[in-house]
Amino acid sequence: MKAAHSILVLGIGNYLMADEGVGVHIAEALSMETLPPGVDVLDGGTGGFHLLEYLQSYSTIIMIDATLDNKPPGTIRLIKPRFAADFPRAMSTHDIGLKDLVGALQLLGSAPDIQLYVISIPSIQEQGVELTPIIKRKIPALLDLIRQHIHRILVDNNAVPVIA
Repeated sequence: MKAAHSILVLGIGNYLMADEGVGVHIAEALSMETLPPGVDVLDGGTGGFHLLEYLQSYSTIIMIDATLDNKPPGTIRLIKPRFAADFPRAMSTHDIGLKDLVGALQLLGSAPDIQLYVISIPSIQEQGVELTPIIKRKIPALLDLIRQHIHRILVDNNAVPVIA
């Protein structure tokens, strides 16, 4: 059963493949913060059907992932995919897993509201746990966008008081 205003921040990516792991780096950073009640953070790794149970438990999912979309490295976009086909065409190495997962949720009639933040990366060929300098510089801005997004959701659902 989904909680009425529960939010899952889900970082996707392969931590061992440099920029491709940006979603996991974001999840790690947010997990060190005190977030409002009803907001959870999960390192989703490279995605897959093991995440299905988690996704069915939340009304809103804020997902973060790298993408190979030929945009300048570090470009951040918010996508609101309603169907598996709405995900960017060139998602990174776990492309099929995420699309299949969203498709499964739709078939089960339990798809949450998914908000997907993607950050453009130049390649997935690099290995290592460190982000490249251009992507690392974008982390504070992406964290701020996610915090603001969480706040907007909670305010819209009257879960927190609006302070003038």
